[in-house]
Amino acid sequence: MPEGGTSIPNTAASPSAGGLPDTAPAAAGGGGRTATPEHRGTPAARRTSLLVTLLLGGLTATPPLAMDMYLPALPEVTRSLHAPAATIQLTLTACLAGMAFGQLVVGPMSDRWGRRRPLLIGLAVYIVATALCAFAPTVELLVACRLAQGLAGSAGIVIARAVARDLYDGMAMARFFSTLMLISGVAPIVAPLIGGQVLRITDWRGVFVVLTVLGLLLTAVVWAKLPETLPPAERHGGGVGEALGSMRRLLADRAFSGYMLVGGFAFASLFAYVAASPFVVQEIYGASPQTFSLLFGLNSIGLMIMGQVNGRILVGRVRLDTVLGIGLAVVVVAAVVLLLMSLGVFGEVGLVPVAAALFVLMSAMGITLPNTQTLALMRTRHAAGSASALLGATGFLVGAIASPLVGIAGEDTAVPMAVVQLVAALVALGCFLGMCRPWNGRTGGKGGGV
Repeated sequence: MPEGGTSIPNTAASPSAGGLPDTAPAAAGGGGRTATPEHRGTPAARRTSLLVTLLLGGLTATPPLAMDMYLPALPEVTRSLHAPAATIQLTLTACLAGMAFGQLVVGPMSDRWGRRRPLLIGLAVYIVATALCAFAPTVELLVACRLAQGLAGSAGIVIARAVARDLYDGMAMARFFSTLMLISGVAPIVAPLIGGQVLRITDWRGVFVVLTVLGLLLTAVVWAKLPETLPPAERHGGGVGEALGSMRRLLADRAFSGYMLVGGFAFASLFAYVAASPFVVQEIYGASPQTFSLLFGLNSIGLMIMGQVNGRILVGRVRLDTVLGIGLAVVVVAAVVLLLMSLGVFGEVGLVPVAAALFVLMSAMGITLPNTQTLALMRTRHAAGSASALLGATGFLVGAIASPLVGIAGEDTAVPMAVVQLVAALVALGCFLGMCRPWNGRTGGKGGGV
């Protein structure tokens, strides 16, 4: 594969650089040159930085697109393939499981062979799997194709985080993850809206056709414009044994494992909402696919706004652990309110109070998820691909387990969704307090070194 012409070295960046490090010394064999201050300030340098940031945001948006464009069609898929809701929700579980296990493979691969090659291969397979989803005649084949889609799509998630770690450190990394959340947060807003509009002119299979086209466009831009950020001199030469050893060392760090589990169970609470909300909003409260799409988009806007509050206001002024603790507490409170409403404690409630509680829960994710990832990645100076793989795999694996649980009692109650969200949030909070020990300043954003 071509290496994109240039190589960006692994060095900390200033948040004002917009996506590139302050200096760019030549990588071993990369043919680059040292960037002078004058060169850093040129419009060409700023455009390149912005393009890299947008591409990484696009890669992190791949999972929301694959998941959320499909959500308004879930009730239709149950009728089209003559399968119960719990079985159709396995298509979400398969995609999540694929994204989880795929990251464990792609992450170490990117540490050994660089970021571009595994990414481009993964995107190519993702396109093929997504196209096959559009023609799946049975629910079993659709589940299999969604598994392949998740396995291949994981490349974009894990490598985008690894590239961010290549470029940034400390508070700059926290701000950059908040910026990525702003970009990738557009996907959950527009994806259900696009899916709802696609369903006006075609059936659920047309959603996968649109996803295939978007995958082709993203792959073309990545091929042409995304540079290699891991110079050959910094790549790992070992095989499977070295990759497993690197992961074992990361897991041995209590704080890293704690943040990994916090992020995983926070994702479980989020994906319980993703899996159950189409049925809760449309089947229980009688909303149309378009209304569901609008509500889903509003929740994503809340997540984006809080992500920007985190990156632009809180980071650098408040300890990351403090912000993370506040976010987890809000998620727990929102989940408790949802459970009480679902059980009828407040009497008969309509869609508006339920939607408001979901909005608060999703908004809190905007300060929970980026800080979890930042605090975990600050624990490792090497093997960013393996660290990113463990973070992503944990989140998607726990999410894959949580997704089918929300439909265990059928389509006529929101109680399972609220229970799964509350349990996941409480476990995340327990891991944060018991393993990360936020009162200990040495785990609160000092970047410890694994």
